[in-house]
Amino acid sequence: MGDWPGLVGALIGFVVGLVQYRLVSGVVVAGLRRTNPSKTRAEYDDYERRIRLLQAAILVLTLLVWPVMGYVIGRTLFG
Repeated sequence: MGDWPGLVGALIGFVVGLVQYRLVSGVVVAGLRRTNPSKTRAEYDDYERRIRLLQAAILVLTLLVWPVMGYVIGRTLFG
């Protein structure tokens, strides 16, 4: 039970990562969709697929990096 600071830090990091994902993803995706240069339906579908891949990458990075950082900070400062 001595790992509470790390777990609380990871939980806080998860929440921060989730908020950051929503903000960054929303701004980036809106900007990409606004500047979509597609001329054909195939180009549009490919562009949307790339946007989904970018969203997945942002999600994985923010929801992995922030909880790990929160855990390390919690353990270092309070554990």
